[in-house]
Amino acid sequence: MWRLLAFVLVPLVEMAVLIFVGGRIGIAPTLAIVVVTGVAGAVLVKRQGLVVWHAARARMTRGELPTVELAHGAMLVVSGAFLLTPGFLTDIVGFSLLIPAVREQVRWRATRRMSRRAGPTRVEVWR
Repeated sequence: MWRLLAFVLVPLVEMAVLIFVGGRIGIAPTLAIVVVTGVAGAVLVKRQGLVVWHAARARMTRGELPTVELAHGAMLVVSGAFLLTPGFLTDIVGFSLLIPAVREQVRWRATRRMSRRAGPTRVEVWR
C-alpha cells in the first residue's frame, strides 16, 4: 500500500515543487536547472559507473565475487533514473546516491535488513 502511495505522492510533490520554484525564479531558469541536473547527473553516473566497473573487474581477476560492486552498480542505475526524472526531490536522492559513502551505508542497511528477514543462511562456493 505504501508503494502505491509513494508512486502517486512523489510525482505530485515534484510537480508542486517545480511550480513553486518556477513561480519564484521563472519558467526558463527552472527548466534550465532541470536540464543541467539531468546532463550533469548522466555524466557523473557514467564516471562513477566506470570506477565501479573497474573495481569489479579487479575483484573478479583475483577470483573473488564482486558483490559490493554489484550493489553499488545497481544503486548507480537507480541514481541515474532519479537524475533523469525531472524534479528537485528526485535529483537530491539521485545525487546523494552518487556519493560512495552514502551507497555503502544504503548497502549495509539493506544487507542487515535482508539478513534479519532471511534468518541464518549458509553459502557454499564450488570451485
